[in-house]
Amino acid sequence: MKFAPSLLALSVLAAIGAPVAMAQQADANSNTDTKAQAAQQRMERLVITSSRMEKPLSAIPNTVTVIDQETLKQQLAGTRDLSSIIGNLAPSFSPSRQKMSNTGETLRGRAPLIMIDGVPQSNPLRSGGRSGQTIDPDMIERIEIIHGANAMHGMGAQGGIINYITKKPDGSGNKISVDVSAPTSFESDSLSFGANYAFSGRADNLDILGSVGYHSSGVYYDANDQVIGVDTTQGESMDSQSKDVFIKLGYDMDKSRLELMVNHFRLDNNGDWMSQKGSVANDIPTSAVKESQPWEGANNRVTTTSLSYKHFDIAGQQLEVQLFNQDFQGVYGGGCFASFYDPEFDSAPGLTQCGSGTNGENLYYEQSRNQSNKWGLKTSLIANNIADSGVDLAYGLDLFSDTTEQDLVQTGVSWVPETRYQNIAPYAQLSLSPLEALNLSAGIRYEYAKLKVDDYKTLWSSGDKQITGGEPDFNQALFNVGLSYNFTPSLRLYTSFSQGFGMADIGRILRDGNSFPADNPSVETSLSLEPVVTDNYELGIDYQGDMFAAKVAAYHSGSDLGARLERNQDGFYSVKREKTLIRGIEASLSAYLGDDDTLGLNMAFTEGEYDSNKDGRTDTDLDGANIAPNRINLHWEHSFAFDATSRIQLNYFMDREFHKADGSLYAEFDSYYTVDASLSLPLYGGSLTLGLQNLLNEDYYTYYSQTVPNDTRYFKGMGRTLSLGYSRAF
Repeated sequence: MKFAPSLLALSVLAAIGAPVAMAQQADANSNTDTKAQAAQQRMERLVITSSRMEKPLSAIPNTVTVIDQETLKQQLAGTRDLSSIIGNLAPSFSPSRQKMSNTGETLRGRAPLIMIDGVPQSNPLRSGGRSGQTIDPDMIERIEIIHGANAMHGMGAQGGIINYITKKPDGSGNKISVDVSAPTSFESDSLSFGANYAFSGRADNLDILGSVGYHSSGVYYDANDQVIGVDTTQGESMDSQSKDVFIKLGYDMDKSRLELMVNHFRLDNNGDWMSQKGSVANDIPTSAVKESQPWEGANNRVTTTSLSYKHFDIAGQQLEVQLFNQDFQGVYGGGCFASFYDPEFDSAPGLTQCGSGTNGENLYYEQSRNQSNKWGLKTSLIANNIADSGVDLAYGLDLFSDTTEQDLVQTGVSWVPETRYQNIAPYAQLSLSPLEALNLSAGIRYEYAKLKVDDYKTLWSSGDKQITGGEPDFNQALFNVGLSYNFTPSLRLYTSFSQGFGMADIGRILRDGNSFPADNPSVETSLSLEPVVTDNYELGIDYQGDMFAAKVAAYHSGSDLGARLERNQDGFYSVKREKTLIRGIEASLSAYLGDDDTLGLNMAFTEGEYDSNKDGRTDTDLDGANIAPNRINLHWEHSFAFDATSRIQLNYFMDREFHKADGSLYAEFDSYYTVDASLSLPLYGGSLTLGLQNLLNEDYYTYYSQTVPNDTRYFKGMGRTLSLGYSRAF
């Protein structure tokens, strides 16, 4: 009886699909474009804006995943979690934690740079794991993912780039969308719902797009109809509300365009549920009870602004200039943490006592707040086919400034001192085709960065150390070279070498007194502040035929001075600077069964190690906070005669063991699988979507919970969840 709703859903999808598929097969000869031909045409039309040279997908010597609007809608029918969606379609991305925090969610085992229209959302100076929650999915047109370390957009892309491209004004008028979801147990407090209103218009040379969205998330339940535990420290997405206001204005002039984009996103946990500790040793999941949290609910408040100017012909070159700002504030949940205790506040008014520490000290509830303000200027000049030589050149200068601080909300004490980062980076990227079938590319980006930190003192629990400030600076030249060769119009081989550049979460290092020597601790002389430079090698092959398509890539990613996350007893992470090495294989296969059906298979196999004893050789497995599981994704898509589409997908996460240098086991992951289904069909001039997440109601602990075991975060995954949505333009 437990699987009755699942079998019913499968039967409904099959019953709808079978007769329609037979009717379409009888009509197949009248359809001149096969699905394979349409896919090939879409690939050639796609311009990957994240590449800085706006090259077609087939000319980029890297693995690229593009989640277009149609595919994004299919995924949103079942879940609004962007991390889950990216993982479904780019399996080298870590499984979603299903929380407000995305700490530990990596791409190819390293942190990706998340952007909105090229504006960085990641906070590299104090990476608090909130960069995945800065925009409503309804505002996104497509998602471009460039796999592997690169420096095309500067700091932070050691694992690759995830660029959310927002919707563009099309003059289509008004559109309203509503959605509702709940676990199939239909508990009264589990209901989630939302609405979005958008308008688009054009008058002469001016166009505008505006959108307002609201979404309320209910309580999450596992496959056993038990409340899933809440993450009251890093942040919880269940029992929360999000609001998003988006506007884009464009003005077309002679051979040029000016465009302004502003997006304001706010996500607030209601703070109505408290965590109940589980037990990893006794297989008891962390749960929750309805009880008001004695601190401010965790939240994200992010405003992203971009002013872009393009001129399509300045002495035969194209000019692109983007001025951007991101203003971020993230409040984390509270707790009774020994890490935040300070005897100076033993008798301070307004603090709520919550227990005793190991030495008898009176602990009090406390929480932290991360604030970051980023400004940047990107400039590019693009010269195509210079002197009829077939050579394309993009060159320019990027400027970037970031001011970040993390303080404690109740006492106002600075945990991470105000840190100011300034960066200037000239770059040049060359592309040429000496043969019609051969494309070569090479580029260099020179990074000059300065970090400024005033004198400060660490928290009492971190030694109460007085740290001398300083202005360390870094110089780094970053290179890339790539080759793409088309054996036939359908078959392409590519290979590349590229370097990525990032900072090793300066905030975690600065707040940790153990990062500095006991005598004369100084920011200026600390080796742990050196940047992370990642070398990425890749070899891949793409095939696009009439009945079959395939993409396979192997990669090798190494860093002589990496940045591994290690958790302490309070659940806070410190950064360990060690040599790291990650290798993997990615594959994507599609079979076109006529014009109406597509079968797909995505795979990712990754292994990673770090140097635990600093002898120059990697010897210990990276854990689940740093690397994704091996996994296989299967899917079947069907198109119906009445413009409806369906998709069934399976995600299988394989067993994994994590070993120390001596071969002993220190963590392990038990495999699980989930099945999702979605259906979209036209209805009354609009579109109705039906989605079932975890269709077979698989009972499992999340990947992060298993591989970074902690009694306070031993969370199960969401059980079967039903979603309904409807949208209509008018």
